[in-house]
Amino acid sequence: MAEYSEYGFGMRLDANFPSLNTGVTLPKKEIVTPDQALKSIRTLILSKPDVEFARTDDEFLLRFLHARKMNIQESFQLLVNYYSYRQRNRHLFIHLSAQDESIQQALRDGFPGVLQQRDRKGRCVLVIFTAHWDHCSYSLITVYRALLLTLEKLVEEKQNQLNGFVVVVDWTDFSFRQSSNLNPKVLKLMIEGLQDCFPARFKGIHFINQPWYVEALLTMIRPFLKEKTKEKIYMHGNNMSTLHEYVSKDILPAELGGEGPSFNPTLWSDELLEESLKTSEDPQTDTISNKTGTDSDSSSSDSDESPKKTSDVQVRKSETVPETLSGKKFFKKPLVRKTSHTITPISSSPDKS
Repeated sequence: MAEYSEYGFGMRLDANFPSLNTGVTLPKKEIVTPDQALKSIRTLILSKPDVEFARTDDEFLLRFLHARKMNIQESFQLLVNYYSYRQRNRHLFIHLSAQDESIQQALRDGFPGVLQQRDRKGRCVLVIFTAHWDHCSYSLITVYRALLLTLEKLVEEKQNQLNGFVVVVDWTDFSFRQSSNLNPKVLKLMIEGLQDCFPARFKGIHFINQPWYVEALLTMIRPFLKEKTKEKIYMHGNNMSTLHEYVSKDILPAELGGEGPSFNPTLWSDELLEESLKTSEDPQTDTISNKTGTDSDSSSSDSDESPKKTSDVQVRKSETVPETLSGKKFFKKPLVRKTSHTITPISSSPDKS
């Protein structure tokens, strides 16, 4: 019976039931041009005076339209979520720059790293080696800020807007002590910001060698994930071969069983820092509204705590760079990691994205 059902549903509908197609006109999906979509978005923006839309230029708005496949209502809602999230969590975005000392340290530790090559579907691949998190020097909030900064830079490219991102997280040698610093409240904040409030299409999130205590933590945050998000999370355990079914070996570093060279996080961190230094003197891109942010004279390397109240000012990010960073670069040796893994099949392999 099962074989018959499979065969029956696989047949062409019009060949077996031609009468169903007679005289039936299916509604055509309306095709919206970018100019029409941008005009509609700007009209909708006027209906939300309570939201601070800092940017409304074409290039910026197209990020949201591409993230929601040119659906005007969904794109506008994503735009509203983007700025509303920033209004509620201003402390995350004050002085968000690669020149920030703690963010720079996180980037140089590979939080996150960005591979030089895209996968076969043209998607940008981010990699994170969790064992290299120096939780005594910078917190999970700083890791999140470094990730936000990276994504903001990457979504400037149209190809990333259209093709999306793949994230590979390697939990090898991630200690129980490190896991105790994975604050559930911060994880919830991260999920909210990336799931519904950022114009990026995440095509797959792959976990490798995750220990039991990480799986327990993921179970705790699972209720905050949408069903579509849950379907994009793949738990490979120590089976590297299943990872390679989704991300080809030819672009992966040796630490992930790939054919590429050892992963070097400084390639991306240096690129971000160089870009930041070029734009730090541009008044158009180097200011951020600060109504409830930290004091502009503060030289704190981490903005993880609740922000101090200050007057409504425009804060220049370049003014907050610690003097010790001026003209100085910090270089880190390429990561040295184990490349051998015990390959055992996982119980069930998820559908390929």
